[in-house]
Amino acid sequence: MSLAAYNRTLKLSGPGSLASSRPKHGDHRFYVSTWTHNCLRTSHVTLSKGLRSREEEDEVSSCFLLKAIADTCRVSATIQSGIQEPELPEESTEQFDEDQELQQVIDGQVCMKVYHFPAPVETNFNRKVILPGSFNPLHEGHLKLLEVASSMYDDGLPFFEISAINADKPPLSIAEIKRRVEQFRKAGKNVIISNQPYFYKKAELFPGSAFIIGADTAARLVNPKYYGGDYNRMLEILLECKSTGTIFLVGGRMIEGVFKALEDLVIPEELSDMFISIPEEKFRMDISSTELRKSQGL
Repeated sequence: MSLAAYNRTLKLSGPGSLASSRPKHGDHRFYVSTWTHNCLRTSHVTLSKGLRSREEEDEVSSCFLLKAIADTCRVSATIQSGIQEPELPEESTEQFDEDQELQQVIDGQVCMKVYHFPAPVETNFNRKVILPGSFNPLHEGHLKLLEVASSMYDDGLPFFEISAINADKPPLSIAEIKRRVEQFRKAGKNVIISNQPYFYKKAELFPGSAFIIGADTAARLVNPKYYGGDYNRMLEILLECKSTGTIFLVGGRMIEGVFKALEDLVIPEELSDMFISIPEEKFRMDISSTELRKSQGL
């Protein structure tokens, strides 16, 4: 995001800057851009030359920036920037529709799009209980698993999460993402569309969160095979995840015809407190999206 902002600044800025100790031939000007989930607002202000010192121009631009942030966050604030009549900003606004928002996620311009379908809940939004998956289709097992896991970690907001980007497949199309999102709209459940297929990247995106995974996924997470055969690399990556406050809530899964739980896996001692078992007596539903699609002839 910072790189995108920097590149946009380079494109927008021609000759011109704030005042310095030496006389400037170009204009004294600054730009402020704010990007929300559905809107890009850009303001361009050209200051009157010779009216202020460099420090005074810095103060004007800083006040203008603070006011732009407050307006974007819909926070009431009285901030006088000191801009005078001839210096009124040139402003432009670009509204994004849902397709544009999702395309930005697919293209890596925006890290996620969040859909809040149920009524707002008073909770700690910085901590989430996240069930990642493809949800093609969403089924009762998914809904029950998130419900049970959330009851074990009750200081976070429950979310489903779909990555628009896959490690070994083409990205999901906008139409396909919207089709899958519609399932959550009907169920009244929160869902995040992200562009991160790997858990170590999800941990950076959602620090302090609890990810719900199956025993098969947990087994892959601690298997050096998926880290180029390097055990130390596997440990390094997962310890970085741990440092963000990430934990994994592990549900039992049928693996090659045998029900496996966290207790059946070998977890490195350094990571053992990062993995928490969802007891079989609390949750076991042997339902597969793949089998559901096959039964529906899809």
